[in-house]
Amino acid sequence: MIPSDETLRLGKLGYYEILSTPAESAFDQIAQLAAEIFDVPNAGIGFQMDGDIFMKAQVGSSIGLTLKSDAYTFFASTPISSPEGYHLGLIYVADTKFKTAEERQLKMLRHLAGMVMEKLESRIATRRALRAYDDRLHVLVHDLKNPMTTISLQSELLGRILGIDDKASLIAGKINAQSKRIIDNLNDILSVARKEAHSFKPKKAKVDLKEVLDEVKFNLNLTLKQKKQTVLIDIEAPVEIFGDADKLKVVFSQLLDNAIKFSPKGKEIKISHQTAENEVTIAIKDNGVGLTEEDLDKIFLKFATLTAIATDHENTYGLGLITVNALVDIHKGKLWVESEGKDLGTTFYVALPIK
Repeated sequence: MIPSDETLRLGKLGYYEILSTPAESAFDQIAQLAAEIFDVPNAGIGFQMDGDIFMKAQVGSSIGLTLKSDAYTFFASTPISSPEGYHLGLIYVADTKFKTAEERQLKMLRHLAGMVMEKLESRIATRRALRAYDDRLHVLVHDLKNPMTTISLQSELLGRILGIDDKASLIAGKINAQSKRIIDNLNDILSVARKEAHSFKPKKAKVDLKEVLDEVKFNLNLTLKQKKQTVLIDIEAPVEIFGDADKLKVVFSQLLDNAIKFSPKGKEIKISHQTAENEVTIAIKDNGVGLTEEDLDKIFLKFATLTAIATDHENTYGLGLITVNALVDIHKGKLWVESEGKDLGTTFYVALPIK
């Protein structure tokens, strides 16, 4: 089950945030379906960690960490594979009674493994979109505090001016009280945000966008090989900005993943850049299915229905570009897309401030 590059497999497994999580009815139901298909008392869904197994769902008896015990004379399984091809775990069935698995049953077990992967993909897409939107909201709230604090101080000073009439003093007092109340509410929102596991503020650190893009390309190599596609990063020298490397990796991973999904096999995807004053613009151009004018008008809307269809019918959840848009906004950047029409390719642009 374990590929040669175990680090990448474990990284992908961690990406789905499934390890050590509580049981969920959706996974229990899939395991129960597997047991019923094979008419066995034992079935389960397990994810293979570093020398250990995390059981996400289990029907019947536990069969040990090896997922194969000598006490069982019948055991059948199929891997749970990520879209890139990493085997993350498996779904299995087992029985103490001898029996023969039919090809029809094994085929259905593979379909159930696909359902598990579909569940993981939809979960993480939703979580990432919600986090990105929360982060953007919290950044906006943080930025809103500064003018509200100024209003509060200025209104307080206005009320202390010698000789001010009673009516103006009363209005200044009301402005001061209301602005302080708003500041308190904003602080409450930010206090909750800071208690969460992840920070909503982008890290102010020097980031080489060329290194980020090289890493993103490397992590998608399996997917590129499956579709016999190539990615040309036409950037020779470092392109440094101040930003959050982790959030930028999410941005470019999603955009490159989209380019792969919506391009036919054997096509080239080109990544280039332009620098002007205090801004760097990264362009990701594909030769894929392209976008109509109607698509361009609504592509950044949640769950937008587009004419573009993934060339290998890969799953799309309508949340990837929403996440990208929010994370680019956090960096005070701009995101837009251009396409000359159906089957004429698409280019996504990400403009980011250097400082």
